[in-house]
Amino acid sequence: MSCNCKIRSIESIFSDETGLFRIPQQPKQGEKVCIRVRILKEDHPKVMLVIDEEKPLRMKRGKADAWFVYYEAELFLKEKTPISYHFQIAYDDQTVFYNKLGAISHLNTDYDFRIIPDYYVPEWMQGAVIYQIFVDRFCNGNPQNDVVTGEYSYLQKQVTKVNHWDDLPDELDVRNFYGGDLIGVEQKLSYLKDLGIEVVYFNPIFVSPSNHKYDSQDFDYVDPHLTNIVVDDGQTLPPDSLDNQEATKYICRTTNQKNLEASNAYFASLVSKMHNLGIKVILDGVFNHCGSFNRWLDAEMIYEKSGSHTPGAFVSKQSPYVSYFSFFQEGSWPYNKAYDGWWGMETLPKLNYEESEPLIREVLRIGQKWVSPPFCVDGWRLDVAADLGHSAKFNHAFWKKFRGAVRDANPQAIILAEHYGDPAPWLSGGEWDTIMNYDAFMEPISWFLTGMDKHSDQYDPGRKGNGDWFVKTMVHHMSKFTGPSLLCAMNELSNHDHSRFMTRTNNTVGRLSTRGSEAAMRGIKPEIYRMAVVMQMTWPGAPTIYYGDETGVVGWTDPDNRRTFPWGHENWELIEFHRYAILIHTHVSCLCKGSLMIFEGSDGIVSYGRFDENNCAVVIVNAAYAEKTVFVPVWKMGLWGDREDGFRRVMMTKNQSYDIGKQDYDIVDGYIAVYMPGFSSCILLAGDYKYQ
Repeated sequence: MSCNCKIRSIESIFSDETGLFRIPQQPKQGEKVCIRVRILKEDHPKVMLVIDEEKPLRMKRGKADAWFVYYEAELFLKEKTPISYHFQIAYDDQTVFYNKLGAISHLNTDYDFRIIPDYYVPEWMQGAVIYQIFVDRFCNGNPQNDVVTGEYSYLQKQVTKVNHWDDLPDELDVRNFYGGDLIGVEQKLSYLKDLGIEVVYFNPIFVSPSNHKYDSQDFDYVDPHLTNIVVDDGQTLPPDSLDNQEATKYICRTTNQKNLEASNAYFASLVSKMHNLGIKVILDGVFNHCGSFNRWLDAEMIYEKSGSHTPGAFVSKQSPYVSYFSFFQEGSWPYNKAYDGWWGMETLPKLNYEESEPLIREVLRIGQKWVSPPFCVDGWRLDVAADLGHSAKFNHAFWKKFRGAVRDANPQAIILAEHYGDPAPWLSGGEWDTIMNYDAFMEPISWFLTGMDKHSDQYDPGRKGNGDWFVKTMVHHMSKFTGPSLLCAMNELSNHDHSRFMTRTNNTVGRLSTRGSEAAMRGIKPEIYRMAVVMQMTWPGAPTIYYGDETGVVGWTDPDNRRTFPWGHENWELIEFHRYAILIHTHVSCLCKGSLMIFEGSDGIVSYGRFDENNCAVVIVNAAYAEKTVFVPVWKMGLWGDREDGFRRVMMTKNQSYDIGKQDYDIVDGYIAVYMPGFSSCILLAGDYKYQ
């Protein structure tokens, strides 16, 4: 075989941490692991695997295909110690190094590949399609369990039941309840299944006085307001009262053991039904802090009022929970208000792990409880995980214990964390599996396609459409992951803490308090949003849809991003677009677990490929007004034009529409030429794939 085009040998070099280049991908201590790097077949350089600079290991030619040969070296992992490595490739006239930066002439070992023996990330999570549900705003399946107006007070005001599902959130939204519940989730399971969802991540569902529930009242029970309330005695607050000891209806609903046990039983049944549909479940674990209502503290004295619970640390110095919190010296009992609040917030008392072994044991028990029968959830998302504790040393020690406890109970449970910044210290094998992927997905894609940050607080025209910046940023932040961790990273466009991506497409800085609700819809560009979805469904990681994004819900950052799902007013064209994009993702193996090869990052253009042993995909995004023909060097994925089928386009987004009609592209001398209108994206496939 021959190629008419001139090819630089260096451009053919490739390796990464997927299963094609590391076998097994997740090796254990005591196993042998085969490491590969791909070289152009006609070349015969000297290839070295470098772990120890003084003792590089010579690699041998192994597996080969029509155009490439895979140099291999085998290592025996005698110790648990992590191993970092890169490749050194010496040609007759040049020596280059290869690591996560690609082929480079000057080595930077900060970007070396890593093997962490015994570091297992559940394979079911790699490339899984996740759906995030903020329960109060998804679907109201049982109005009888709704929080009622005046049921109790929160943040110095009585709570409110919002009477109209379509009403928009106001600035003081935290105490407003729309009535969404887990019964509503059950009623919409067929919708989620038809959409192609494989995992549901629930925002907190444990007993809590707020609609967001990041201030847990009781980690052991699902809030009865989200299921069925079997005992519903007591009264709401008098009109002028803020004293929750008078909120006897709320006390009954959230502390009565029959309600709590019935709520947990319902949740166990729901998880079982979801599992039967092939949908896994991830819970939100808020273990850095709890809420002032929490039974361990009982700052609202509702458990004291019930008369059937152990005194909380706020109520009595003799409480067994006093060590769970930090109390300042000037405080006194009973009713000690001098406890440490997270960021000074008295409604979010920070948990005092360093001084309380009983607290550590309790939270580890909770971590195990929910991944064990009868609940059998499939993992935890950890809220503000890097903040837990009062020192980095303790933080790492705790998460090692947490991981061990959860994995003992359920070896296939995922442990992912909310984290901003470099996650590498926690992804060393003994703590988290992966993270919510802000730095290596949400933020760069938002800047590139919209020029906006994830809160809609900044607009930067210099980053908008800047493909070079996008590629360099992505490569840098992705290097902080191990290969399996990256494939599990939660790749979101929107979530409960940031503005809706659809609103970011209007290139407008604003929040609910400064712009108002209606402005979140003004000037939006659905064509930009569809381009983002194409990238989300084809970039390495677990694509995560925030409820309602698939039907075009808009909103500024919290609380406006928590609008209700518009049942009865859905944008079915956009939903069908998501369904088709998800179908492609889930049925094309390289899009779930394959290698990533970036072809171009230029003015307005980003193009990349995903490939494995079965199939190849090419994705092109044109984030500029001008049309352009993009030449893609698919020879780098082993395709030279000797196949009759070439590439087939299966999706093109453009203007105010998208096209799923098939269009074939011939490979000429290792390239395909693809015409891209302004503000468009496309997915092209080659190889063995079946999704229809």
